[in-house]
Amino acid sequence: MRKGLIGAFLGLALMGAAPAPRSFPIRLIPGAFPTDRQPDGNTIIFEDMRGLIVVDTGRHKEHQQAILDYARMRHKPIVAIVNTHWHLDHSGGNQELRAVYPDAKLYTSNAIHGALDHFLAHSLENARKKLADPSVSGAEKADIRLGYEAISDRRDLLPDVPVTGTTRLPYAGRALELRLAPFAATEGDTWVYDPKTRVVAAGDLVVLPLPFFDTACANGWWRALEAIDRSDFAILYPGHGPTLNHADFHLYRLAFDDLLDCAAGSAPKQTCIDGWIKGAGPLIKTAQERQQSQDYLEYYIDRILRDPAKQAELCAPPVKAG
Repeated sequence: MRKGLIGAFLGLALMGAAPAPRSFPIRLIPGAFPTDRQPDGNTIIFEDMRGLIVVDTGRHKEHQQAILDYARMRHKPIVAIVNTHWHLDHSGGNQELRAVYPDAKLYTSNAIHGALDHFLAHSLENARKKLADPSVSGAEKADIRLGYEAISDRRDLLPDVPVTGTTRLPYAGRALELRLAPFAATEGDTWVYDPKTRVVAAGDLVVLPLPFFDTACANGWWRALEAIDRSDFAILYPGHGPTLNHADFHLYRLAFDDLLDCAAGSAPKQTCIDGWIKGAGPLIKTAQERQQSQDYLEYYIDRILRDPAKQAELCAPPVKAG
């Protein structure tokens, strides 16, 4: 593809001035972080001459319908899907999108294999129990059923093109780079960099109002944020929350670093939580977001960040069964 583009450019140059490159929009379909159901991650849609590249697909049908409606409005097919990681609020809509656009290739890291054998396998077992439990509400079962169906459909979670390092998407007009962050928010996170527009789609490497540490290796995540900070970007789309500029991201990174340093020491847990809320304060907009930070970090600090065995598990490849 690179030779073809160069050849086409030289051919135009011989005939006269080359036309200016076309500019394509970048679309954010915001996710949601409600208190009464599972979240949807943000979706970012890049575009080239042939079609749309969808970064993350959400969990709920309404979110996926918004993606499909945008594709129809642009009169272009979805030619590629990028999952920044395997959490179902970012990958749960793959099947729905590929039911309409079956030729869309899926790009994601191989971390999904370990997740399907371990974390998601346990989730599937728990889902079966809850779906059979008459005490579980219908609304909760509807959310559980979405996850159950997504995990059961392995074909639409496994990559057509595994991201094992820096990968350039072969689509004309968009020199998108997929970059791998090993053992960060998950065993393998993919973040997207568009050098033409200086845009980053970070997935859950950047999350507001707080980082989600459920499957996170703290030290690897720290290294991933350092790598993002070194890239020449102007706009960053997080996995959850509003768009950030580079200065906003740097504030996020400093607050993240301080949280890890605090959790690694002997300070009271509440001191670490208060430090996050103060450090990231300009990015945390509402009382509800401050309360979410409080509630989630109470769990994360005790059960994940200050648990050496848990961090050892999350910072190493999963042990294969058998």
